[in-house]
Amino acid sequence: MITQSMMNSWPIDPAIVILSLGIITVLLLIMTVICVVQTNKLYRKYDRFMRGSDAESLEDIIAEQIEEIKELKVQDRFNKDTMKTLTRNVKSSYQKFGIVKYNAFKGMGGNLSFAIALLDMNNTGFILNSVHSREGCYLYIKMVEKGETDIILGTEEKEALEQALGY
Repeated sequence: MITQSMMNSWPIDPAIVILSLGIITVLLLIMTVICVVQTNKLYRKYDRFMRGSDAESLEDIIAEQIEEIKELKVQDRFNKDTMKTLTRNVKSSYQKFGIVKYNAFKGMGGNLSFAIALLDMNNTGFILNSVHSREGCYLYIKMVEKGETDIILGTEEKEALEQALGY
């Protein structure tokens, strides 16, 4: 009785096939060991990450960060409101000035009279004119609305207004 094995009908030697399968098995075993080592390293890193410093959990750290963000948002809202208030105050404060000293009455000695213009951001404000004489000091005020007045200005007052307007 002649038994023919399936391996005898292959065009290559069965020993080569067995040897090749053995090499593949050894390579797969090495790759499996490498994967297990890398998985263990990754697990240690993950465990260290989850424990955190001083045995804090990641959940506690995230909760603290969320609370800090909430506090920062409240502080940011307060700062924005303060900035709006400050901006509003700066816009309404007197920012532009013009001063002209002059001698109101020739021969009186010294430039003791003056005209001062004070304007806000919208060129609204007033002109203050102080006229000094032997009898006393007289003070006049003229309102300015958007860079113009309803009252005719004197030479010195015009000059102070132009200084304030930046002309």
